[in-house]
Order: sequence, then structure tokens, then C-alpha cells
Amino acid sequence: MLRLRRCMSLVLVLGVLFLRKDCLAADNGSVVIKRSSFPEGFVFGTASSAYQYEGAVKQDGRGQTIWDKFAHSFGKVVDFSNADVAVDQYHLFNDDIQLMKDMGMDAYRFSIAWSRIFPNGSGKINQAGVDHYNNLINALLANGIEPYVTLYHWDLPQALEDKYEGWLSSQIINDFATYAETCFQKFGDRVKHWITLNEPHTFATQGYDVGLQAPGRCSILLHLFCRAGNSATEPYIVGHNALLAHATAVDIYRKKYKGSQHGSVGLAFDSFWYEPATNSTEDIQATQRAIEFHLGWFVDPLIFGDYPSSMRTRVGSRLPRFSKEQSSLLKGSLDFVGINHYTTWYAENNSTKIIGILLNDTLSDSGAANSIWLYIVPNGIRSLMNYVKTRYGNPPVIITENGMDDSNSPFTSIKDALKDEKRIQYHNDYLTNLLASINEDGCNVKGYFVWSLLDNWEWAAGYTSRFGLYYVDYKDKLKRHAKDSVQWFKNFLASA
Repeated sequence: MLRLRRCMSLVLVLGVLFLRKDCLAADNGSVVIKRSSFPEGFVFGTASSAYQYEGAVKQDGRGQTIWDKFAHSFGKVVDFSNADVAVDQYHLFNDDIQLMKDMGMDAYRFSIAWSRIFPNGSGKINQAGVDHYNNLINALLANGIEPYVTLYHWDLPQALEDKYEGWLSSQIINDFATYAETCFQKFGDRVKHWITLNEPHTFATQGYDVGLQAPGRCSILLHLFCRAGNSATEPYIVGHNALLAHATAVDIYRKKYKGSQHGSVGLAFDSFWYEPATNSTEDIQATQRAIEFHLGWFVDPLIFGDYPSSMRTRVGSRLPRFSKEQSSLLKGSLDFVGINHYTTWYAENNSTKIIGILLNDTLSDSGAANSIWLYIVPNGIRSLMNYVKTRYGNPPVIITENGMDDSNSPFTSIKDALKDEKRIQYHNDYLTNLLASINEDGCNVKGYFVWSLLDNWEWAAGYTSRFGLYYVDYKDKLKRHAKDSVQWFKNFLASA
């Protein structure tokens, strides 16, 4: 497998403080895996999101989102790009479905743009938006591809941000529930797999702690970096409202739609795996805290009804509390656990007070310092699956995202960019470890979605990063070119 000999461990202090560390690596050899080795019914698919793929941001009644505003704000995206066009899947979805079908993929995970259904976040339904997703869903099913639908993948209608500061207000719980129920009504006769939210940890911390994603709020160094926000409190408020919005939507689905539609509802959590930087007790404890402040922050309330005790202890009164009714609503409100997993980080105890003084945020609250994304550590996914199995009682798990990127270098020809041996090795080795977690460890994993079908617009990284199995030529009408990994997946999915 790929072995990175030297990497950097970091602590975020406005910018980045780097410390030398050896990277983690697993050495599994080049194990040849087959689809037939996975359990019967195991689902393979690719994943995407509306804002990164669709484009057509001003077409057919779509309302503005917080990412439209953020991406058009100077200096927020590294290459000064935006997703007004993205990869134009709004118009090209039939062609892209054929690419999935040709590979032999079982499913497609995509998100619905809230602002296409409700341009103002609430109020009047936009029929053109409903028609678009009906067409997409019908086309997928006609080609034997099962839709897995995410209701919220970070693109909050700007109208709700303007009206009551979006996720910072409990008003969003009812607005999200109304939007979710509308989708259940319009599409639930055909959609059997729902994901309420994508990575609440990410949009809470990146959007409201460090301000690197929309809506760009933080209080780093007295608002020198962000114009507004409070890094010490807002991420926890946002996370709290997101959890209650999820649980409210699930309650509606179970009471009113599950009986006739027979679907399932989960949530996609982002989670790295963490390993202690040393064998010291302090670093081992810090590693557990890192996991609890990352994955446990959002999974624990949905399984146990409350936040991890380490969060209660370290965050104190800044961490909102659930009423008994809310705790009951949350507990058990997952039919499956979606996991977006890419990499493994070292964690070490943060014994200095400097970070807390300068940041006063979720990183300093955890007391753990983490290493930089993106390391290739295939055995991390096996460790993570076993952690979920042990801590949460072996619930059904779907790997809702897994993948790696290449830089979009202007000096790399298309011919060379299509030779993505590293990506092939990455998926081979991560799938090998995932398979071991299922067959050897008894982890209850039901599916695997590649991020991503196509190169696309990657949030604050813009077009500088290429995650796709297909190369998108941004200079030639967004033409799709199959990378070598497409043939690898085609062979793998056809293997007996």
C-alpha cells in the first residue's frame, strides 16, 4: 500500500502550527478483493451533493443559498471560483447516470437543494424544483440505480440565514421538518433511503467555529478573521439544533410515512479515526476525547439521548441541554449510521493553555491536538467500524463517503491525470479493511459510496482538488473522461 514516510502534525492557532510526526500507515500488501466477498445485498455506489454538482443556481426558481453568498465573497475560496456552474449535473444527469450504470454501481447518493424546493426556505413550494428531482429519481430507477437522498448538504437557503441566522435559531427545527416532510410526500414513494443531514460536525465547526465555510462565523482573535460569531458557543448551538431537526424529521417520517413507504432514515457523520501520538496515558485519553468531540458529539445523543460525558465536563454551561422530551425524541432516531471516512489522525494531549486563550473553541475544548488531512491509512476504517460496533451496539452502518483527491495542477496533462493508480490502491486497501471488519470482526456494514463519481467543486478548495473517478475537463464543456479507477471499479463490481 501507499506509505507516507514523513508528515506534519498540526495545532490550529488562527493559521497553522506544524509539528513533525511520522505518518501512520497500514501494510496490507496488494490484496485482490472481489465483490462476491462482500455479503449479499451489500450496496456499492457513488456520492455527490447538490451545490458541488448541479450548477444552474439561478434557474427554474432556485433560491440563493449561504454557499452562493460565501463563494462570491472575496477570499473565501482559494482559487476565487464559485459553483454557479459546477459540473452542470442539473442538465447532464442522464449522461452521468449512464456512467454509473456502465460501471455497475448499485446506487447513487445525491442531495436535494432545499432552495429548489422552497426558494425562501419555507412558504410556497417551487414546482420546477420538485419536477427536477422527480426526473432525476425516475431516471435512476429506470437504469437500475437506487437513489439515496440527502436532505441537507450544507446549502442552507440564504433567506433563513437572513431571517433568523439559520442554524443558530431553534426556528430552523420546524422549517427543516416542513422541508423534510415535503420531500417525503413528493419522493418517498420511490426513495427508500434518506439521510437527513450531511456532516453536522463539519458545518458546525467549519461554519461557526473557524469560519472557513459558510456562513463564515467565528470569533478568532476578536473578529479579525470573521466579521461576526462566537467560537465558544455557536458551534454547540448549531449542533444542538441540527440534532433536534434530524430527530423531528425522523419522528414525522416514522409516524406518517414509514408504514406505507417502508423506507429508512439515517444521518451521515464525518469521522476520522484517531490514534494516540504516544503510548502515554495522557495521549490515550486525549485520543478518546478527540473521538468523542468528533463522532460522539452527534452519535451519542441519537443512541443514548445525551452528549458524551467528556463534552459535558469540558464544555460546561456552553453546551446546551436536552429536555427529557427532547432526549426521548433523539434516542433511537437512526435506522442506520452513515459514516463519511477519509483518513486517520494522530491525537496528543494539549497541555498548553495558549490554544484555549487564542481560540476558545471546540478544538481547545477537546484538549486534543490533531494531525493534518489527508493521510492514507486504510486500517483506520476497520478500527473505526469496530469502535462503532463496540460503543453503539453494532448498528447498521453505511460508508456514505470514502475517497481521495489529486491536485488540479495546470502542469498535468489529461492523459497523465487519467492514470490514477494511487486512487485505485486507496479504494482497494480501504475496501480490503472494510471487508475484514465485516467478515472477521462482525461489523454490521451495509454499503460503500465512493466520493466521488466526478471531479467537482470542493467547497473552499474550489476546483483545486480532484476526487472523481471521472476527470472533468473544465476547459472543454465539462467533458467527462474515465480515469483508470473507473475500469478498476467496473472489473471489481463484475467480479464473481
